[in-house]
Amino acid sequence: MKRIPPSRQLGQQIQELLEHGLPEGDGGSLLGEIARLGMRRLIQEALEEEVGRFLGREHYQRRAAGEPLRGHRNGYRTKGFATAEGEIPVAVPQVRETQEPFVSQLLGMLAGRTDELERLTAEMYARGLSTRDIEEAFTGEDGGRLLTRTEVSRITEALWEEYETFRSRSLAELDVVYLFLDAVFEPLRRTGTTREGILCAWGITVEGRRVLLHLALGNKESYENWLEFLRDMVGRGLGTPLTVTTDGAPGLIQAVEAMWPKSLRVRCWAHKARNVLDKVPEEMRAEVKAYLAAVREAPTPADGKEAARRFVERFERDYPSAVRSFTDDLEASLNHLKVPLAHRKYVRTTNLIERSFEEERRRTKVLPRFWTEHSALKLVFATLQRATKRWQRVRITELERKQIAALRRELGLDPDPGPGRKSEESVEKTTHAA
Repeated sequence: MKRIPPSRQLGQQIQELLEHGLPEGDGGSLLGEIARLGMRRLIQEALEEEVGRFLGREHYQRRAAGEPLRGHRNGYRTKGFATAEGEIPVAVPQVRETQEPFVSQLLGMLAGRTDELERLTAEMYARGLSTRDIEEAFTGEDGGRLLTRTEVSRITEALWEEYETFRSRSLAELDVVYLFLDAVFEPLRRTGTTREGILCAWGITVEGRRVLLHLALGNKESYENWLEFLRDMVGRGLGTPLTVTTDGAPGLIQAVEAMWPKSLRVRCWAHKARNVLDKVPEEMRAEVKAYLAAVREAPTPADGKEAARRFVERFERDYPSAVRSFTDDLEASLNHLKVPLAHRKYVRTTNLIERSFEEERRRTKVLPRFWTEHSALKLVFATLQRATKRWQRVRITELERKQIAALRRELGLDPDPGPGRKSEESVEKTTHAA
């Protein structure tokens, strides 16, 4: 292990986390730890590239016959960098027997400059940015270039491999109770004005962990795209969720009902409220909001239906378009009232990923469009990974777990499907349905 460069050791640690997760009892965020290790790996690889150029050869590469000795590597020393996310330890290569001392320009540029480090790692982590931008982040005040664009591309491409590992990992050990699905659309330069959909899934486990589950290209967010996306997760061991929260995209709704017909499909209340309020005049919105809140916050499903009846009765004559929008898919809009009371505020919207998408859009708005699907996926994945570090756990009590188990039994869901068994059944059913 000592003869393996630190950057490769960090890569192995990331791989082990993706395969096995955090140690039992560790209360941290898996993706948060992966993001932190990814930051370290980027800096580590940049340092190793810098030493390789100084010595004229890569790690363990022998000198050519007759080539003068320019120095040799002699281990590492640990140096810490203070960042907003805590101290980042870096293994600094030591060089001996050189004609002139090796002084890392990169370390000089980063030392004591948290803002520069954050900018650098953000740009490299959100690697859909141009290589020119990242190259400039590695340029010193004297104009000296620490990394070429080719080197930047090679380093950042390693993060694409991490995305590939992420999207192929097993989900069998995650008991996802509440599932959420949404999409973000990005412009691709190769297709002119066309925007490509990037489909996203995340969930809340029975232990209360929020986890990013899957991310993949979805083109037009069609039924076929979403069904393939869901099959992928089920094929990797994802069990049947208790609830699935979505917006009103027809293809998405159809795919969810085909894959998990017994699960409670929840219509996102944030989308529902916007659609209804868009159809009433400004002076009526406060009253309409109050009626909507009475439905959304009803103590029981029966009370929710009664509040919905009052909404229709109050506004049907004056605002029929708003009422049609409200009653569209009404049962799904009331399904969140069936889960434990404390969980309803989490289940009834897709706001968590919407906020993460907003962060992603702030980063992409400086780009007119992406050149490829590859670069678009890399940027969205990198941004969402960083956002998950701020996702907080949901407190689920033992009583609430019993309520969840009872609701699963009531719906005919297997409360504890064995890894792979439920997946194979679901994939077979949806294959025939399609």
